[in-house]
Amino acid sequence: MSETSKAGRPKAIFLMGPTASGKTALAMALRQRLPVELISVDSALIYRGMDIGTAKPSAEELRLAPHRLLDIRDPAEAYSAAEFRRDALVEMAEITQRGRIPLLVGGTMLYYKALLEGLSPLPPADPEVRQRIEQMASERGWDALHRQLCEIDPTAANRIHPNDPQRLSRALEVFFISGNTLTELTKTSGEALSYDVTQFAIAPLEREQLHQRIEQRFMQMLASGFETEARALFAREDLHTDLPSIRCVGYRQMWSYLAGEIDYDDMVYRGICATRQLAKRQMTWLRGWDGVHWLNSEQPDAALVRVLQVLDANTG
Repeated sequence: MSETSKAGRPKAIFLMGPTASGKTALAMALRQRLPVELISVDSALIYRGMDIGTAKPSAEELRLAPHRLLDIRDPAEAYSAAEFRRDALVEMAEITQRGRIPLLVGGTMLYYKALLEGLSPLPPADPEVRQRIEQMASERGWDALHRQLCEIDPTAANRIHPNDPQRLSRALEVFFISGNTLTELTKTSGEALSYDVTQFAIAPLEREQLHQRIEQRFMQMLASGFETEARALFAREDLHTDLPSIRCVGYRQMWSYLAGEIDYDDMVYRGICATRQLAKRQMTWLRGWDGVHWLNSEQPDAALVRVLQVLDANTG
């Protein structure tokens, strides 16, 4: 398989799908058959010390098929779609320069969108403006700042929860720096991806099959020590539920359990439900996605054959 397309552009492969659909297993199988290197496209797998609850590939899986962009942030840190695009482009260029093909695998659809279409020209962060917003929040409260955002940019305010200080602060910061709202600026796209991308999505044909896979995996996480992993995070004074890491599906529900807000059975129920909701949102993204080759996760061997056939047909 050539690493360049008929048009002379470097090739890349996207392997998308909802959570628990079998993306990692298929990516590993492709790694054994094709000159590909894997890049993770997952907003949870970036965090160190969050392995079990994110279903991060095991040490043995990573030995057989190394993934880039894993464990690149501490759970106390944030990571944006813009940062992902920057980092992914660096990794893709390095893989291409080595004569191999980037295989991007994961379910964070916003990251794929940012990579494919580019990002709007938002102003960079300004520490002074951000500090001023933090001061305003400490004096008036985040609810008051959310009401202010409602007046400035009602579209963004409708999308951003009052208890999401990171995104709320950024929306206000963008306006204070540029004089333009976040909604106005995000209507302008950035530079599109200069790769010839073949896109696949893997999922069960029936929703109930995906629900069963999600429940089985969540129970397996618990059996593998998810609670112990979460307790280590819970013990840290710098971690809280306003952080993107702790808002990850499963961790948020486990946090409520460890804080004594809900009992164990309720945590399990809520964790499974939240994971199903995540899968539903991912499927909604994918159904509106252009140029996707669909694969049945209940037939992994056939899915592998289908991917190889499509890529062979596209070989220049």
